[in-house]
Amino acid sequence: MLTLGDILFALIDQRPEWANQVITDAVVDSRQVIPGALFVAMPGEKVDGHSFVDKAFGHGASIAFVQKDLPEEISVLDLRGKSHLDRAIIPEIPFALRVDDTLLALQKVAHSWRRQLDIRVIGITGSVGKSTTKELVASVLDQRYSTLKNSGNLNNEIGLPLTMLRLSAGHRRAVLEMGLYVPGEIAFLCDLAQPQIGVITNVGTVHAERAGSQEAIARGKAELVEALPSDPEGVAILNYDDPLVRAMAEKTQARVFYYGLDSRADLWADQVEGLGLDGIRFRLHFHGETLHLRVPLIGRHSVHTVLRAAAVGLNDGLTWQEIINGLRSGHTQLRLVAVRSRSGALLLDDTYNASPQSSLAALNMLDEMEGHKIAVLGDMLELGQYEKAGHWKIGLRAAEVADAILTIGERSRHIAEAARSTGFSNQDLVEFENSDQAIEYLQDILHEDDVVLVKGSRGMRMDRIVATLEAR
Repeated sequence: MLTLGDILFALIDQRPEWANQVITDAVVDSRQVIPGALFVAMPGEKVDGHSFVDKAFGHGASIAFVQKDLPEEISVLDLRGKSHLDRAIIPEIPFALRVDDTLLALQKVAHSWRRQLDIRVIGITGSVGKSTTKELVASVLDQRYSTLKNSGNLNNEIGLPLTMLRLSAGHRRAVLEMGLYVPGEIAFLCDLAQPQIGVITNVGTVHAERAGSQEAIARGKAELVEALPSDPEGVAILNYDDPLVRAMAEKTQARVFYYGLDSRADLWADQVEGLGLDGIRFRLHFHGETLHLRVPLIGRHSVHTVLRAAAVGLNDGLTWQEIINGLRSGHTQLRLVAVRSRSGALLLDDTYNASPQSSLAALNMLDEMEGHKIAVLGDMLELGQYEKAGHWKIGLRAAEVADAILTIGERSRHIAEAARSTGFSNQDLVEFENSDQAIEYLQDILHEDDVVLVKGSRGMRMDRIVATLEAR
């Protein structure tokens, strides 16, 4: 029986005029359709994509994948059980392809399309820092190669195949972030993407509620290096400073390249200096060579992002000048945004998500700032068995860094307890149940010399704090 990928390519062969129309893009949201796009109608509990097939065609989609009946006025080619195609029955564009499972159909087409392309794929995973690493790696590689990267957080079983269908014959590199909730997911994504270079950032406790334990998360992340081809084509770029990542060297047939702050790594950094909002300064060491660099990434922890991007560049044959140009260009500070409140206070918006590792990094960055420091810290979700210990660790560090601490949510009571255990003043420690209470409090107390870090999991909707306080 023909695969769905075979059928799509057969359609193009039979109708050559479709070659520049079919799958210029792939989307699951009809509002994002561009001319020639593939629209994948995904069934959902609240929103069903099948209700928007006509709108997708109205916006210029060529083909839609569907798994449900559609109104009679929409042309449908039923592929279920087909072993061959009769050219006479192929409708005119636009039309829908009826399949058993639209998500599976999307994945099969992406799988087939990847194997049509001569392209080098860089896969990136880890608990913290995937997105900024993806952005910086793409910026480096783009100095020499036409490079595609995931948009936003399209890093799962839906987002990754959507991204892959945006690849064209003109692309030479693809930088693909790969997310993990449970073991087995990274292996599946690797089967789709076929990466030759794999980058592991770190192994933390975020998503432990679903994965089960930090060790289970490590096993899941290791699926990336297990999927890599052997040396010399395959390269596993591993964080030497994280013991769980360092140990993944035993699980890959690819060549291992270590990065970190330890001089035993292949590429390492020292003399790291945080310059507040002006970036970081440090030294890079590689094969006896030393480079002094300054890059516009905020927080000392960002040196690991730099090391990862430089490691990919070095292993892909780029010159140091190309790598440095890539490190200094583009907008790579995705998550943290610095804005002013109406009172003139500096708001550090790091509300995209939160884990113990990323929250510690944010507090370390706050430590670099000048002024009266206020840490507004919300619940960190999905930590499972590490929930109390993770919040307690953040409370201890916040007490060292901040002049005032505001907590939001039930879990963050552990942050407050930890801060109090250090002798932190109750007068400067305030607990709230929700963001609205914190907004009302902050509106009354903020002054021009305040520096306010706002950090919490996305589910806590702490982005509303910054949006309300920000001077427009």
